[in-house]
Amino acid sequence: MTERIYNFSAGPAVLPLEVLEEAQRDLVSLPGVGMSVLEISHRSKAFDEIINGCEADIRKLARIPDYYHVLFLQGGASMQFSMVPMNLLPAGGKADYIITGSWSKKAIKEAQRIGRVNIAATTEAENFKRVPKQEEITLDAEAAYVHITTNETIHGVEWNYDPKVGDVPLVADASSDIFGRPINVTNYALIYAGAQKNLAPAGVTLVFIRDDMLSRSPQGMHTMLDYNTHAKNKSLYNTPPVFAIYVMRLVMKWLLEQGGLEAAESRNKEKAKLIYDVIDSSRFYKGHADADCRSLMNVTFRLPSEDLEKQFVSEATKAGLDGLKGHRSVGGIRASIYNAFPKEGVEALAAFMKEFERTRG
Repeated sequence: MTERIYNFSAGPAVLPLEVLEEAQRDLVSLPGVGMSVLEISHRSKAFDEIINGCEADIRKLARIPDYYHVLFLQGGASMQFSMVPMNLLPAGGKADYIITGSWSKKAIKEAQRIGRVNIAATTEAENFKRVPKQEEITLDAEAAYVHITTNETIHGVEWNYDPKVGDVPLVADASSDIFGRPINVTNYALIYAGAQKNLAPAGVTLVFIRDDMLSRSPQGMHTMLDYNTHAKNKSLYNTPPVFAIYVMRLVMKWLLEQGGLEAAESRNKEKAKLIYDVIDSSRFYKGHADADCRSLMNVTFRLPSEDLEKQFVSEATKAGLDGLKGHRSVGGIRASIYNAFPKEGVEALAAFMKEFERTRG
């Protein structure tokens, strides 16, 4: 198969076509280098330009102040589920976690291995159809930090505001909506994100951490699990995921050329509306998330029966609309439409949904 289909996978997800074409063109030999990016040393001047240029573009896009470190780590967001409490939760301390779906539940499971955890709010009783309102959140003023997951890919629920947490540091897993809209980094003490949704191929994890958080890491921490190790060594203590960072550099350049995060949000709202409008005008499709908490990245919905859902996925795949099956834990349909997903693909899905309802409804 040489024709590209529309990839609605939740991740690894679609990358900008221009980025893929540039990476392909320069894969065998980087201009002026004479070898592939897959072969260059992470200590070389060529890679210095890649990683430093990537960080500069990230800081420009998100307006990240100098008193935040930008780290390129490994292990995915799942590793951060452990690194955050290992570094920020002191012995005898406690942390607040807000549960809005499957990923925040995984994060709290790892934090509970390290210390005491308070569930400050949860919407599990409503099958994670929304995020909690500010007045529903019960915070502990003595907590070491408050943790949220900004977008839940499985249930299709996204925070539409930054919770107010007083003087307690706010930590966010932003893996699935980072750079899909503007973000006020200074509202957070630490933000982490696996790259494979909006940033790059799987293999690199982005972390923004405020200077004062580094002093919280306990003495005797395992070297590779200590944020100080990576901050002091500019993410080069060991061999980083060179190729993933190279592709991220290209994606950041693409985002800037596309108008930055404000423009990305506008495009993402426009794309998501095309699908939500079909759902809202139908008695055949039923959206999962409440309207004011709907994700721009992951549109989740159900059909009248599981048999119809299987048929929908099968016929959509044949029509070149791939990856629409919902997560195995919840079923249904999930359309993941991250930054690089083309509007034409969303239009094709909306048209397919209308025709499927016409013939099966």
